Amino acid sequence: MFFGIGSSKNWRSVTPVEKGWSADRKFRVVTEDGRPLLLRLSDAGLRDEKEKEYGIIEKYAQTGINLSAPLEFGVCEDGKSVYMLLNWVEGRDLEEVLPELSEGEQYALGREAGEILRRIHSIPLSPEDMPTGTKKPKKLRQLALYEGSDLRIPGDEIALRYVKENMDRIWQEKPVYLHGDFHPGNLIYTPEGALGVIDFNRWEVGDPYEEFYKLESFGREVSAPYCVGQIDAYFRDAVPETFWKALAVYVAHASLYSIKWAERFGQEDIDGMIRRCRTAFEDYDGFRICIPKWYAEKTRT
Repeated sequence: MFFGIGSSKNWRSVTPVEKGWSADRKFRVVTEDGRPLLLRLSDAGLRDEKEKEYGIIEKYAQTGINLSAPLEFGVCEDGKSVYMLLNWVEGRDLEEVLPELSEGEQYALGREAGEILRRIHSIPLSPEDMPTGTKKPKKLRQLALYEGSDLRIPGDEIALRYVKENMDRIWQEKPVYLHGDFHPGNLIYTPEGALGVIDFNRWEVGDPYEEFYKLESFGREVSAPYCVGQIDAYFRDAVPETFWKALAVYVAHASLYSIKWAERFGQEDIDGMIRRCRTAFEDYDGFRICIPKWYAEKTRT
C-alpha cells in the first residue's frame, strides 16, 4: 500500500506535484479505472488543523462550485502523517492560459471567478468559527518585521505611513469564510472552458475585502482584464468606495511584508516580491490614489 493508505490498492500511479509554496507533499494519483485524484500529505502533528481544513473544504464543496472536492481523510505512514484524498480538477493553470486569450475572454473569466468568490463568501459562518478579534494587530506586527529587516527598499516610507494611518479602513465588513489564496495560480481552466478552484490550505475567516489584494500581487501581471472582471462581478458592477480604501491598505501592507515573507524561499522569490512591490507603488501612484491605475484604465476603455 502506498503510504499505508488502504484505498491505494486501487491506484495505478502516484506522481509528485511540485508546484506551490505549501509545506504539504502533493501527488497526482491515478486509480486503476483511470480516475485522477489529488493526495496531500502533512505531518501528523498537524492532524487537528488538517482535519479542520478537510471539513472546511466540505463546506465549500456544498456551494456547487467546481473544486478539488474532499474524498477521504486519515492517518498514514505508520502514524507519521495525515492525508487528504481530493478530486483532481483537470485542466491547465489559469495563469498560463490567460495570456493566450483575448482581453474580452480574460474579462469574462474574471467575472466567472468573481461569481465563484461570492459563493464562497456566502457560506453561513459556524458560531465556533467566528473570530474574536481582527487581524489589525497581526498586520502591524508583520509590518514591524519588514521595517526591522535588511530587505527594505528605497522609498518605502510612504507605504509604511499609509498602512499605519489607514489601518482602521480594514475589517469593517462582516467576517466570512475565505479561500485565502484566490488568484489565477490557484484556478484551473478546464477543457470545457470553465474554472475550477484548488488549494484551500490557506483558508481562514476574515474580512472579505482581504481576499482581493492578491489580484495586485499575482493577477494583474498576468491579466488586468481578468482582475477587473473579478471585481466587477463580485460587486455586481457597483463597487463601493469602502472596498477601494480597504484594498489599498491591504496592497500597501502586502507589497512590503511579502518581501520579508519571501526570505525563507531564497533570493529569486525575494526579487520577485520586490518587483511586484514596485509595480504596486506605480499602480497606486505612491499610494496617493486608492483605485489602481489598471482598473481605472480598463474601465475607461
